[in-house]
Order: sequence, then structure tokens, then C-alpha cells
Amino acid sequence: MYFDDIKMGMTVEIAPAIIEKQKMLDFAFTYDNIPLHIDEEYAKTTPFGKLIAPGVMSFMSVWAKYLEVDFFGEELLAGKSTKIEWLKPVFADDVLTAKAVVTGITKRNHKNGIVEITIEAYNQNGELVLTDITEAIVKRKPM
Repeated sequence: MYFDDIKMGMTVEIAPAIIEKQKMLDFAFTYDNIPLHIDEEYAKTTPFGKLIAPGVMSFMSVWAKYLEVDFFGEELLAGKSTKIEWLKPVFADDVLTAKAVVTGITKRNHKNGIVEITIEAYNQNGELVLTDITEAIVKRKPM
């Protein structure tokens, strides 16, 4: 989808992402091996009471499902930035559902523009667990 066809408020639903325990542990051991993510006995002593998923892993699980939507198609040139906020812990076996909304449109030049997408992800209890604001550089229609 070309930049010129994108409108504020456009929304896409994102397929559910399941946080599988083994994938959560594999990610944590590789990229974020703090006790809260990998040591079940330690995690029991925390306010969470059990292991929590690394935040980046939670986001990437939702992001992978967002990419399946292929919102921009071949007109996507590159990502520009992303800002993630984690609001609630995510646990093994949580099911995250999300939606992506166009929350900003900025013309850059005659070749491309920046589209801001805001993603909100909820757990199976309807609790907002994370938000992400990503800017993408998208092709404009040829003149």
C-alpha cells in the first residue's frame, strides 16, 4: 500500500500470539538471561510469583504476527524507529491479541513518507500488556 493511500485511523487486527514456555526460555537464555526469566525458584520469590517472558520476546511474538498482515506490502522501504512500553507481565501460555492503528502520517518528499503505527497487545484476560509505536518509511505513488 502506497503512502498516499494510507489514512489516519486505519486499523488491522493481528492474529493471536501464544507465548510458549520453551520458546520463552530459549529466548531468555540466549538474549535476556536474568533470573526472573530463567530461574523458576527465584521467580517464585518475586511479586510475579513465576517466570515472566522477556519484554522484547513478548513484543517480537506480536510483531511476527503483525508482519503476516503485510500492511504496506512492497511499498515498505524500511523501519525508522520503534518505542515499546511494557505495562503488565507476560507469562508462559499467555495468548496475546493485538491491533495496529495508523496514528501518524508525515510526508517526507516526493518519493516517500513516514507512517506511524501504534500496536496495543492484550493478554487473554483483556489486560493491556504492551504498546509499541513504530515509524515506517513507505513509498509514495510515482509522479
